This record gives sequence, C-alpha cells and structure tokens, in this order.
Amino acid sequence: MRIVIKIGTSTLTYSTGNLHIRHVELLCKVISDLKNAGHEIILVSSGAIGMGVGKLGLSARPKDMPTKQAAAAVGQCELMYFYDKLFAEYNHTVGQILITGCDLEHPERRHNFQSTVERLLELRVLPIINENDTVATEEIAVGDNDTLAAIVATTVEADLLILLSDIDGLYTADPHKHPDAKLIPHVFAIDEDILALAGGAGSSLGTGGMKTKLNAAALCTQSGTDMVIANGSDPTLLYGIVEGEDVGTKFHKQEANQ
Repeated sequence: MRIVIKIGTSTLTYSTGNLHIRHVELLCKVISDLKNAGHEIILVSSGAIGMGVGKLGLSARPKDMPTKQAAAAVGQCELMYFYDKLFAEYNHTVGQILITGCDLEHPERRHNFQSTVERLLELRVLPIINENDTVATEEIAVGDNDTLAAIVATTVEADLLILLSDIDGLYTADPHKHPDAKLIPHVFAIDEDILALAGGAGSSLGTGGMKTKLNAAALCTQSGTDMVIANGSDPTLLYGIVEGEDVGTKFHKQEANQ
C-alpha cells in the first residue's frame, strides 16, 4: 500500500512545544516496521512552529507572521534532526520536502513535486513533507496540514491517508462536552449531517480541527483515496489501520460505494 500519514502537532509535542520523545520514538519505530513490511510511506508532519516555540522559550504560539516564520525556521531544523536520527536507527533514510500552496496549484511545480516523491520512494527514502512556513503567507499558504496531507495523498495517488490527531475519530457530538457521544467507525458519504459535526480548532499549538479533517476527507474520498482519523497517542494503532481493522473513523472512497 501507498500510505500518507499526517502527524499533528499534538502527537509530536507537549503543550510546552517540547518534543514528546516517547511518542515520537514509538511512532518512528512503527512506521519503520511498516516500511519493512513493504508499504510505501509518506509523512506530512506538523510541529515546526510548535517545536520552535519550545526551542525559543516562547510562552505561547505566536500570532504575528514574522514570529511564526522565525519559530518555523528554528523548529523545522529541530524536527528534521529528530526524524533523521530516529529513522536512521532502523536503517531508513529520510528526505525533506517543503512546499507552499503555489507549488501545488501550479501544474509544472505540482508535476515536479510528484516526480520527486516518486523517485524518493523508488530509492526507498521516506519523504517528510511540511508546508514551507518560513516563506508562506496567507496568499500562498495551504493553511493547515490536514488539507496539505489530503492534497499530497491525491497527488501521489495514495491508497490511504491517515490523520493522527489528539482525538479518536469523528463523534456524534463533541466528546469533551458530551460524555455519551459515540464514535462513528465508518463514513460512506460526507453530507450536511456529517459536516455539522465539525467543531472548532484543535490544540493550542496546532491549527487543525475536525472541520479541516472533514474537508480533507472530502478531497480524498472524491479522488479515490480512503482516509482514517485516529488518535496519535498510541502509534501502534497504525498496524490495525493498515490491516483493515476498525480503528478511529474511516472515510470510504466514493468508488467503493458504487
């Protein structure tokens, strides 16, 4: 299988912005194991700004663009250092790709991006993709890594996109406010009722929320890619997802319903 895994800031870091070492070490181990099994893995990783916040000792995620970009510049180095170090322990080589909205909207740039990813996979490299936050502005930014992951998944014709977040999946109501809310294991159509379940933004250091995840699901399923939302606090869940078990919420590609 060709799998795109999006790793949210809440999976990578503590609320302080510092790396959650135990989570990241286990995550890299599981992903390495899936690669060893023959799957093609592409990571879309959040966390650059969040880790920059921790590295710079800032009290909160910055709101002004220059400080966000400065934090991203510092945090991206830190992020790739740990990925390179941890994946190397399992004999896997990583490659970094930083892109903006313009790169994905421009046909030639999009083709070049696709060709680069294909060649990296042929060379058994693990591509790690993030938005180029150091130069992206509102005019050229994708905006959130859920959407970026969906665009990447459809561009490289992935079989599956997995969004690892700080929630188990899509619920019938906000589980933080409604203890009796039920997890929805399968979604076969993203209609108005499903869209109405979207809440607000996610963690304080991230930018995503359920709304961005549902938008990502719509992009994927319309293009023939399945998508799963699962809790990144237990990376071993990736095994069950890849093996087709009911983990989190699975959004089924449209052609599967015909």
